[in-house]
Amino acid sequence: MEEQEQLQYANPSRTEIGTMGKFPLIERLTADFAPHCATTTRAVGDDCAVIGTGDELQLVSTGMMVEGVDFDMTYTPLKHLGYKAVSRVLSNIAAMNGTPEQVLFSIAVSNRFSVEALDELYAGIAHCCERYDVDLVGGDTTSSRIGLVLSATAVGRVERSRITYRSGARPNDLIVVSGDLGSAYSGLLVLEREKVTFQADPNFQPDLASYDYVLDRFLKPEPRMDIVRMLRELDVVPTAMIDVADGLASELLHLCKQGNCGCQVYEERLPIDYQTTRVCSEMSQNMLPISCALNGGEDYELLFTIRQDDYAKLKDRDGLHVIGYMTEAGAPAVMVTPQNTAIGLRAQGWQGNQADA
Repeated sequence: MEEQEQLQYANPSRTEIGTMGKFPLIERLTADFAPHCATTTRAVGDDCAVIGTGDELQLVSTGMMVEGVDFDMTYTPLKHLGYKAVSRVLSNIAAMNGTPEQVLFSIAVSNRFSVEALDELYAGIAHCCERYDVDLVGGDTTSSRIGLVLSATAVGRVERSRITYRSGARPNDLIVVSGDLGSAYSGLLVLEREKVTFQADPNFQPDLASYDYVLDRFLKPEPRMDIVRMLRELDVVPTAMIDVADGLASELLHLCKQGNCGCQVYEERLPIDYQTTRVCSEMSQNMLPISCALNGGEDYELLFTIRQDDYAKLKDRDGLHVIGYMTEAGAPAVMVTPQNTAIGLRAQGWQGNQADA
C-alpha cells in the first residue's frame, strides 16, 4: 500500500495546485456536479447558490478565512476579524440583489487563544449581525493545530423578478461600480509596512491616524446593502452584478465570460480615494493606484451592469460611477488609458495558496 502511494505521488501527470488560479480550480473540481433537485435554481458559479421554485428565492453563500493566509493576527483585532468574516458573506447576498437574514458561523481554534479572545471575536460577529439585521442561527466549533480558521455562511432572500446573476450583461449595457477601488489593498500595504518596522524594533509605535480610511476598508469592510436598497427605490434591476472581492479586473472578466461579452472601461473614470493614491506614492515609484484598483481586491463594492434606459435614474446618485460599457461577443476586455491606449485586462488575484489582498 505504501509503495502504491509513493507511485501515485511520483506520477508525472500530477498537477500542482499552485499552477492553477482559484476559479479554474473551482471549475475543474465542480464540473461533474449536476443539480438533481428541482429546488436548486442555481448551483456553483455565482456569488450565491439559489434555491427555490416560487416567486421568492433563497440565497446561500459561504466563505472561509484561514490564519496566515487570509488574515494576520499581528495587526488584526479579533473584533474586526469577526465583523469582517460575516461582512464578506453578506456582500455575496448583496451581489445577487438580495437581503441577508441569517448567518451560521463555525470556528476551528487552537489553545493559543483564550476564552476572552473568542469573546472579542464573537463581539465583532454580533456587531455586524446587529448592524445588518441578521440573526446568528448556528455553526460549529472544533479544535485546530494550525491557528484560527473561520467559516461563515449567509442565508438571504430575493424576489425572482429582482434576482441578478453574473451572467445577464449584454452588449451596450453600462458598467457601474459603487464607492471607490483599491483602498482595502492600500490598507493592507500600510499594515504590512508597519509590521516589518515593528519586527525590526519591538519598541516601535506606529502612527496610523492619517490612514484611518484605508485601514477601515481592509480591516472592517461593509457590504453595500445601501446600494441594493437604492436600486430597489429607483426601480432598477441590474442586468448582471458581482461584488469586488478579487479586484476589478477579475470581476469584469467574470461578467464578460458569463455574459459572453467583451467590455471597455476607462482608466480616468475608475474611482480611487486620495488616501489610496497617497499610500501608493509612499510605497514605491512603481506602485500605481490603478494597479491597486484593478488587482487589489477585498473592496466589497458592487460592480454591475444596467440598460442604457436606466442611466437617467442613476446618473445623479452619489457613490455610483459609470466606468464603461459591455461590448460584443468575441471583443476583448480592455481598459482605455487617458492617452487612448487599450490595455487588455488580466486577473491577478488569488493564485494557488496565496491571495494578493
